[in-house]
Amino acid sequence: MKPILIHTHFHKRRTGVTRSIENVLPFFDEKFETYIYGYNVEGKKISSKKLRSLLFSNREVVVHCHRNNEIMRMLFFRFLGAKFKLIATRHAETVPSGLTMKLLKKADKVVTLIESMSKNLGLKNTIVGHGVNVDFFKPKEDVSLANIEQKNIILCAGRVRKAKGQIVLLEAAKVLKDQENWALVIVGKIDKPAFLEELKEIAKKHSIENKVCFVDETSDIVSYYQASKIAVVPSFSEGFSLVTAEAMSCGCSVIATKNVGVHSSLISHTKNSYLFKAGNITELEDLLSKSITNKIPNLGKQAREEILKNWSSQKEAENLIKLYQSN
Repeated sequence: MKPILIHTHFHKRRTGVTRSIENVLPFFDEKFETYIYGYNVEGKKISSKKLRSLLFSNREVVVHCHRNNEIMRMLFFRFLGAKFKLIATRHAETVPSGLTMKLLKKADKVVTLIESMSKNLGLKNTIVGHGVNVDFFKPKEDVSLANIEQKNIILCAGRVRKAKGQIVLLEAAKVLKDQENWALVIVGKIDKPAFLEELKEIAKKHSIENKVCFVDETSDIVSYYQASKIAVVPSFSEGFSLVTAEAMSCGCSVIATKNVGVHSSLISHTKNSYLFKAGNITELEDLLSKSITNKIPNLGKQAREEILKNWSSQKEAENLIKLYQSN
């Protein structure tokens, strides 16, 4: 009889964490009887009643949590006498709160996503980076976007907030002023309407407002990757940066901030995409200008090859299985 594996997901929004869970689930079925406990995530879900029956059974059970509220739920069952292995992933690079540290210390194994996160945590942990569903996030020819007249797309996907660096991108995007066939598309949930207005004012200042399009977060993000030649990830901080990996998997030539999230591990500068210093408008402007005028090569093909080789969901699942099976 296979051991039980339960991933938890209690969050009101679908995020990169959500996608990372969904990406790896299919690869566990050979080794585990796999379930999801929670909501806003796709997978074979179980009820609270079924969860209790499994946790208090004689079966071997592994529970993998991703947020504090999920760990607390599982610790309550452990307090009642349930026997299971508790795995907890830390998804943020920031210094953990006292509560987070207390909860992580109660887990049997802690997972981090990148080397800097691992070093900063202050607890024994195992690095397992996110993987991409390479069969879903893949290049596709002749994908067009509604209401976008320009043929060539530069994409910026993710939460629209100051930490994500969209101000830097809009300032650098003035190079589009004389590029009739290029547009910048910014896709993501807007945290504060006032920040959106600030971005629009920058576009107006550079006379590129007719070449910048803002789109609310969408479940069809893959079409935006596939329609884009270049993806820019100008963020100042990232837990991992699944957007960067997904864009590369779809064949985008990516321009991302160095030493932020997993960017410098994913990207070998000028080999499979490009890196620039966070906040450096001049450096980003130069890379954009040279990219759209073909003075530097589009590295979308090489980006895709890097993901296939080192960052697939299957590879992530294999590394997690080793952790689940370890003592």
